[in-house]
Amino acid sequence: MADAQYWIRKLGLKRHSEGGWYRETYRSPDYLPSSSLPERYIGRRPFGTAIYFLLDAHEVSRFHRLQSDELWHFYDGTGLTLHFLHPDGSHTAARLGGVDSKNGRFQALAPRGVWMGALVENPRGYSLVGCTVSPGFEFNYFELGSRPDLLAEYPRHRKLIERLTNPT
Repeated sequence: MADAQYWIRKLGLKRHSEGGWYRETYRSPDYLPSSSLPERYIGRRPFGTAIYFLLDAHEVSRFHRLQSDELWHFYDGTGLTLHFLHPDGSHTAARLGGVDSKNGRFQALAPRGVWMGALVENPRGYSLVGCTVSPGFEFNYFELGSRPDLLAEYPRHRKLIERLTNPT
């Protein structure tokens, strides 16, 4: 039976700055010029990008946000929960998982501009997912959440923010 280490080796995954493991699997060779994109984008962007992403039970995907929508796809493991902090101060969650996961689904959308983070609920589990971004992902515009800033903006979600951010 596959485990997290199996997938890390088999797929050639490397550490991601938000936590977990990843490998880019697709980057469109075609680019959208900045003149055809909304003002929030600086410079051109690939039509789309895709990655494999893996979390095990001892890791989290720390709160981060993107300028583009990100579609998450479940592939293998015990599933995970995506947590979203919205500009209006609310929190929502989406559970990704296979057919045997409680309330799990195969895809979930992380809307642009929303703080997102993820964790594996099963203490012995892992989750292998894919993430597709359009217009495509660029690390230059990846924003990792700061615990002090998120606590100031979302004080009623302190416990979750402390779990899904670095202390500083």
